[in-house]
Amino acid sequence: MLVVTTNDLPGWEIQRVCGEVMGLTVRSRNAFSQMGAGFKSLVGGELKGMTQNLINSRNDVMTRMIEEARNRGGNAIVAMRYDTSEMSNTWTEICAYGTAVVAKPVTDAARETARQLGYQR
Repeated sequence: MLVVTTNDLPGWEIQRVCGEVMGLTVRSRNAFSQMGAGFKSLVGGELKGMTQNLINSRNDVMTRMIEEARNRGGNAIVAMRYDTSEMSNTWTEICAYGTAVVAKPVTDAARETARQLGYQR
């Protein structure tokens, strides 16, 4: 599925808007990761466990958002955004959202992108 942060798809004609779609997860913090992160902050450097947790969370919400777009009949998502918020001191909400659309490639470049993504005509 084509997912973009822009409001339009150059070279594509948006034929139908299927509606807003989102994927959501709420994650609790691992006390040991938090403690390790606290120690790591003393010497600097990447917090690899925290980075991997964020990657996994973003992948989860993207998968859920794309599944919802497919269920609504969409083949693309425009205006995609991420949002996060803290819920108490131990939970973090991560959300991906956008607008599911049915889009048709109308230029050669867009048709090539569609081919690479495996779109059927």
